[in-house]
Amino acid sequence: MFTRLTRMLLALTVTVVAASAVPGAAQAAPPAKDYEAFLDELVPAQLAKYKIPGAAVVVVDGQHQLFARGYGLADVDAREPVSPESTGFFIASTAKLWTTTAVMQLVKQGKLDLNTDVNHYLTAFKIDDTYPGRPVTLAHLLTHTSGFVDEIVGAAVRDPADAQPLAEYLAEHQPDRVRPPGTLASYDNFGFSLAGYLVQIVSGEPFDQYVTTHVLQPLGMSGSTANQLPSAAINATLAHGYRPEGDGQVQVQGQYGPMAPTGAGVVSTATDMGRFLSDQLRTSTSSAKPLLLDSAALQQMQSQQFSHDPQLPGMAFGWEEHPRNGQHILEKDGDVPGFHSNAALLPEKGIGIFVVYNGDGVDGSAFWANKQLVNAFVDIISPGEPAASGTAGVASETPGAAGNLDQYVGNYRITRTAEDLTKAAALMSSVSVETGPDNTLTTHGPLSPDPDKATQHWTPIGPQLFQERGGPDQMGFRVNGDGQVTALFDTTNPTVAYQRLAWWQAPSLHQLLLAGALAILLVTLLYYPIAGLVRRLRRRSPASTRWGSAARLAAWVTAALVAAFTTGLAVLFSDGNRLQESILLGKSPLVITILALSTTALVTTVGASVGTVAAWRRGWWSLPGRLHHTAVSLAAIAFLGVVSIYHLSLG
Repeated sequence: MFTRLTRMLLALTVTVVAASAVPGAAQAAPPAKDYEAFLDELVPAQLAKYKIPGAAVVVVDGQHQLFARGYGLADVDAREPVSPESTGFFIASTAKLWTTTAVMQLVKQGKLDLNTDVNHYLTAFKIDDTYPGRPVTLAHLLTHTSGFVDEIVGAAVRDPADAQPLAEYLAEHQPDRVRPPGTLASYDNFGFSLAGYLVQIVSGEPFDQYVTTHVLQPLGMSGSTANQLPSAAINATLAHGYRPEGDGQVQVQGQYGPMAPTGAGVVSTATDMGRFLSDQLRTSTSSAKPLLLDSAALQQMQSQQFSHDPQLPGMAFGWEEHPRNGQHILEKDGDVPGFHSNAALLPEKGIGIFVVYNGDGVDGSAFWANKQLVNAFVDIISPGEPAASGTAGVASETPGAAGNLDQYVGNYRITRTAEDLTKAAALMSSVSVETGPDNTLTTHGPLSPDPDKATQHWTPIGPQLFQERGGPDQMGFRVNGDGQVTALFDTTNPTVAYQRLAWWQAPSLHQLLLAGALAILLVTLLYYPIAGLVRRLRRRSPASTRWGSAARLAAWVTAALVAAFTTGLAVLFSDGNRLQESILLGKSPLVITILALSTTALVTTVGASVGTVAAWRRGWWSLPGRLHHTAVSLAAIAFLGVVSIYHLSLG
């Protein structure tokens, strides 16, 4: 359902060769011996390295389950092992594939239309007409291009009984539309929940019941549910989710919520997900088992529907395109506190894989582990050389093809940035672009989910198009009608783009202001008490009036509050797993305390600033004293100004 905040918003070469291929022109699936030993070695190694309690993996073709295995523990305290057949996992956003399937079923029946304004179906509330003539459609919802901002603070609950009804939540929490639909992708949980609500409206069935009747039961997925109040049977075998803490594991909460169509509270077993993937690989009704979608609907669901550049991979409906080794790969991952999953199809090989973990891992490493496993699996199944230019693979360098490289230099912020405290992630996770040697660009920032790729080097291969040097990733830029570069996007995550920032919006500038202001305030925090102690020892009287002393006290209290705020923020961000849980569940006591410190500092800064004006008008203190107090006031204003930009205060 959500990615963790510290990567937020972050995450996951040239055009898909088989974007329009119907699954099923597939080669025979490789024998299990080709990957069974490999998975039995890789998954336990991941669990040990990343400190994840357990995992389950299933591999299927269009007819059969080829491999299924559980690893590690579903319940750490009870020492209950993971079973691929019976252990339930929260699959989070991977459940968006179920929602997409439900939509496509009703499109096939003529009850929904992919290109109709969603307001045509809505009665209890309407989507704001922010961009007249540019309505939001189901096609936008299923490709993360609706233009809604993704707001996740408080979107989860501890107890499923506390989850609001879907319709009520959507009506009360409609986010702003911040860009015209169909222009840039930005991961959109509200949009997918709205798609699920449309299923509920036109079918006349609650969303979870529709999914049960029309998606799960036809495939025999008895260990799965989209109900926020799962049955006793499912609860009895449900894995616990954990985050590592010290040498142990702490159970986490925050998997439930009102937005079931986007993955909140959705549970499945590995083998049940294998049944779903197997059905996605079918091409006819030759099997006795019912198909959820016919071949035409499957082709539409699995074909590219949006891309930031026609030369690059993009979004199908629900599925994301992630070509590798010349293969057309479709993936969908999911993340909630304590659970991380990934489903992938290799349509040309006629094979699918699903992996799920019940732990966040060290520094949120399970977010990367599921992608690492799928990539390694593809390398085993299809180890061919990367394809040439014009296909899904590494393209040749074309010097000068991208024009003057200076035009791309700057800072870019992910489109998945809300105007709430989650915006703080953008302070450290934006992408900077600079020119490098030998006609290259260098990027710094989390373009890739691979933690080892914080810095990447790129060579030009076409107009506004670049190839990662020594790697498979590709990067493109959007240019407006005036020839100005406005956005960046890459092939590792087609669900987001990065919008160019003005110089005054640059995180590097804000970081510099914060560091400089903090240095002045920390010096002040120490200087005033030391200066007062020296005066006492020398038996000197204070060199200011009562009001002057009050102004200095306000400055010192401001410095103390800023120091405490900074310390608290460092503690909060030191554990990204805990932070994600706190954000999704709403503002925890720790978060509220930290934000209250910065808010209180705003009040004391006003007092210190008033004192600065009075000191110059009334001649308080010596000239160095007035200059110092002025510097303190300006530092506090600068620090708290940046803090307010990133919504790190109450309000």
